[in-house]
Amino acid sequence: MKEPQTDPAGIRVAVIGARGRMGSTVCKAVADAPDMALVAEIDQHDDLARTLRDSRADVAVDFSVPSATEANVMTAIDAGVHIVVGATGWDDDSLGRVAARLREAANGAGVLVAPNFSLSAVLTMTFAAKAARYFESVEIIELHHPAKVDAPSGTAKHTAAAIARARRDAGRGPSPDATESGFEARGAVVDGVHVHAVRLRGLVAHEEVLLGNPGEQLVIRQDSFERTSFMPGVLLGIRQIASRPGLTVGLEHFLDLA
Repeated sequence: MKEPQTDPAGIRVAVIGARGRMGSTVCKAVADAPDMALVAEIDQHDDLARTLRDSRADVAVDFSVPSATEANVMTAIDAGVHIVVGATGWDDDSLGRVAARLREAANGAGVLVAPNFSLSAVLTMTFAAKAARYFESVEIIELHHPAKVDAPSGTAKHTAAAIARARRDAGRGPSPDATESGFEARGAVVDGVHVHAVRLRGLVAHEEVLLGNPGEQLVIRQDSFERTSFMPGVLLGIRQIASRPGLTVGLEHFLDLA
């Protein structure tokens, strides 16, 4: 862990998972932001509770690993530190435990869990949900680098859930599919939406939503070519999380997308 700065001005930010690819990029973005100060760079072997206390962090950013992220969030809540989370591995059960801990702590802490911080990805998810009610068929293809440990991606699952909600609200049934054999080739099914995961060297993070009607197709595609594309969304989360106590899932709630 690097030593914190002395009495910096602005939002005091601690980065968890600071030695990882995303964590190191977040550290640079925070250090370069004029209204923020990077007060702690936290590795997996550091005492998180002590570091948050000693650094007097206002906001923590977690880009660690799925096996550690829930415990990190709980520690931040107990310390009264807001936390912006980009680590993957979240499901309804783990989110429920975080919501319960927030209610117990009742200290005004805010938690943002965002499957994707790319603004183009957030807009893709939003546009896909708006379009899904008007199309008979919808499927998702997500493409990532081969070092990614989870599949389907959190972004794809979040997209599928939003699409499924929109289709239910519109009274849409499931997409037609006459497959009777080789069904494992049809990808994972998330909330009734087929999701196909590609892991390929040279990719970073990409998503396609394919929507079809008789005689027409709409394709919504998002590409992140480097990790700097996620930084505007991360900084937005850091700036707004103090005004959003409780649990928020998805960066779209921090944007004016009405």
